[in-house]
Amino acid sequence: MSEEAEVAGFLGGRSESVIETSCARVFLNGPQALKVKRRLDLGFLDFTTLEKRRWAVERELAFNQATAPDIYRAVRRITREADGRLAVDGAGEVVDYALEMRRFDETAVLSERPEAVDGDLAEALGRLIARAHAAAPVRPDAGGLKALKYTIDSNAEVLGALTGELGEGEVADLVARTYAALRAATPLLEARKAAGFGRRCHADLHLGNILLENGRPVLFDCIEFNDQLSDIDVQYDVAFLLMDLAFRGRGEAGARVLATWLDQSARTFGPAVYDGLAALPLMLSVRAAVRAHVAVHSGDVERGRDYLAAARRHLSPPPPRLAAVGGLSGAGKSTFARAAAPALGAPPGAVVLRTDEVRKRLAGVDPLERLPASAYEPAFYAAVYDAVFDAAARMLRAGWSVVLDASFVDDVARRRAEALAGELAVPFDGVWLEAPTAVLEQRVRGRTADASDATVETIAMQQARNLGRIEWLVMDVTDGAAPAAQSWASRRGLGEAK
Repeated sequence: MSEEAEVAGFLGGRSESVIETSCARVFLNGPQALKVKRRLDLGFLDFTTLEKRRWAVERELAFNQATAPDIYRAVRRITREADGRLAVDGAGEVVDYALEMRRFDETAVLSERPEAVDGDLAEALGRLIARAHAAAPVRPDAGGLKALKYTIDSNAEVLGALTGELGEGEVADLVARTYAALRAATPLLEARKAAGFGRRCHADLHLGNILLENGRPVLFDCIEFNDQLSDIDVQYDVAFLLMDLAFRGRGEAGARVLATWLDQSARTFGPAVYDGLAALPLMLSVRAAVRAHVAVHSGDVERGRDYLAAARRHLSPPPPRLAAVGGLSGAGKSTFARAAAPALGAPPGAVVLRTDEVRKRLAGVDPLERLPASAYEPAFYAAVYDAVFDAAARMLRAGWSVVLDASFVDDVARRRAEALAGELAVPFDGVWLEAPTAVLEQRVRGRTADASDATVETIAMQQARNLGRIEWLVMDVTDGAAPAAQSWASRRGLGEAK
């Protein structure tokens, strides 16, 4: 019996069950899990020696404790005692290392319940990931052309060996267009590398590695074994989740993750974060291509073909467009914007730029913290709109669609939105939402955990203003803003908002 098999038998004899993965075995016993690396060399990882396994296990503990400290607990030694028997943390010679983890409910992993990613959870995910990126170590040599090309080269080689399953023409088309997109994106990727967007990231951030516990998302099982895979552009990191949500038909959740990730990331990186959207279709495609060959190697050829088709679609995004949603407080602008976003532009959808969130960011406070009345004085009010329009312009120039979510009670701001679309030669849609005062007041009173500071008094002040002539499409949203958004998108021929 090999030593690896002996270790597996020893730990298996102490366990209730075992989870087998391509790179490790996880032994489950009560509230504890012990994870042991397989002794293999796959090129992108090498666990063939005791020292390499110790290095990998220690890094896995350290890296994952940054986001899941309650799950990742300690490194345990598997030792051979004087009588020849194996023990955990015994006095004998170390023969292997195990990562001790807290066992968790496997059905709480989001890949098992993607429908759980509603608006609130999507927002929490976007901000959680952005905060993790802000705290992650900067890697001066990370990101840029080299990091993305490493995976693109690997995809080309692996997919090239699977043309019988995936189709020779389809694989050749994806590979050729991927390299063309990489060449076009190289200046941007290198500029982002120089600006500090390259950091040590999770690197495997799909729904299968996100746990929902006590109503809160937990990121786990990051890549620790290869710096070329984990030292990457932060946008490429979140792209895996965005691709996964879009692939599963969770467009509204994906669009909200993207919008909140950008809003939170702008606190760290500034407005330059928006320029990276020009490379997002390529990043989404690369992530889908990875899943294509993983699916085939797992025996699901049909799913692999679906991922390959998604990877090809991501490389042909529709042109950007600008939409603006205005109305008095309580009209449902944010609900409408978020419901409409998936139907606009490339998957997972348009970025919703919300003045309420930008105001909090410019004030340097948490999105849910209430601001004093001074934050609504004319000078700061103007600064918020300036920031919103600047961000929108950057995103549109990057080829990404935008939905402006603001009151737009000032006709100058409405004309400014229209002028921006004209300046950048993108299609424009302006929508004005209306509902009876009683409905507006009821909605404002019922808000919880929202970035808006509006009150019933705010509605009264807005109604006292001279709104000017409303030339945008006026929609009655008394019966709800989300259904109105669905109807609007359908009438505009924009596809179904999801």
